[in-house]
Amino acid sequence: MTATRTTSSRRARPGRAVLATEARLFLREPGSLFWILLFPTLLLVVLGLVPGFDEPSAEFGGVSFVAAYVPVSCLLAAIMAGVTAMPAVISAYRERQVLRRIATTPARAAHVLGAQVALHAAAVLVSVVLVLAVGRLAFGVPLPAALPAWALAYLLALVAVFGIGALVSGAAPSSRAASTVGTVVFFPLMFTAGVWYPASAMSGLVRDVVAATPTGAAALALDRAQAGELPTLLQVLVVAGWAVVLSVLAVRCFRWQ
Repeated sequence: MTATRTTSSRRARPGRAVLATEARLFLREPGSLFWILLFPTLLLVVLGLVPGFDEPSAEFGGVSFVAAYVPVSCLLAAIMAGVTAMPAVISAYRERQVLRRIATTPARAAHVLGAQVALHAAAVLVSVVLVLAVGRLAFGVPLPAALPAWALAYLLALVAVFGIGALVSGAAPSSRAASTVGTVVFFPLMFTAGVWYPASAMSGLVRDVVAATPTGAAALALDRAQAGELPTLLQVLVVAGWAVVLSVLAVRCFRWQ
């Protein structure tokens, strides 16, 4: 029993060391921290200060524009982290052969990737808390009434978005290519998430197309959970399906070198 514990402890030490190192490096990147932690909340504040945006509107199901934008801001944090910030780091590590050199140490490249996912996910969580808190305290937006359903829908969306980011960073031949592809993917994701116009207020063919995308289905599911209703089974299945497919593709297409 003691030998087993000792072996497990030795295997865990490289992972903890890598996580601590990556955390220090992550905190030295004020640009990433700003876009993930602060930008979604600042955008919500700016919109909340626009006259009339805090008034209930039939167009948004009886809630204000700023209330409809709270789930959108939360999704924006995930997109910033998963598609913009994380792929740039991972692709740069591979291009500079950092992952290859790490493979010669007790640590493994998987430790680096796991640390990056954990750190960016933690930053997204902090951003979500900030958005919900500012929405509630500054603009009187209620917290999600169906919180467990809201959390499940958001977690699935986060996995899907991180899957997209991992696919981009794993398949791109260079950090410049990863940045270019990430930018191309970034804007459609923002549109379907409702950054320019909340998905809940869309109609017709545009809404149908948006509802078939991971961030669009997630936005609609979060909107229902925000109001205290359970997301539809179709919305959950769409987000979950994208999360599974994108994660599998990211694993299969990832290149260590």
